[in-house]
Amino acid sequence: MKTIFKILLVSFFLMVFQFALFAQNAPPPPPSGGGASGNNNVPGGSAPIGGGLTIMLILGAAYGSKKLLNWNSEEIKNNKNNNHKN
Repeated sequence: MKTIFKILLVSFFLMVFQFALFAQNAPPPPPSGGGASGNNNVPGGSAPIGGGLTIMLILGAAYGSKKLLNWNSEEIKNNKNNNHKN
């Protein structure tokens, strides 16, 4: 019960105080005009991250669900074993 309380407490603080967890400000915009070569490429390219991000979120949720179910089944087994010993 104490571990569940600790997990809920940490989750609550992370949700409530997430505004304080920002990393750093964005870099300043490049100077206008594009220079002599006219090369206006965005640093890092323009690769979309939407599909990969969705897949990672789904996989993370599935992994967390499996861990939670395994933990829950172990708790049930431990409670049954403790009840039989008494």
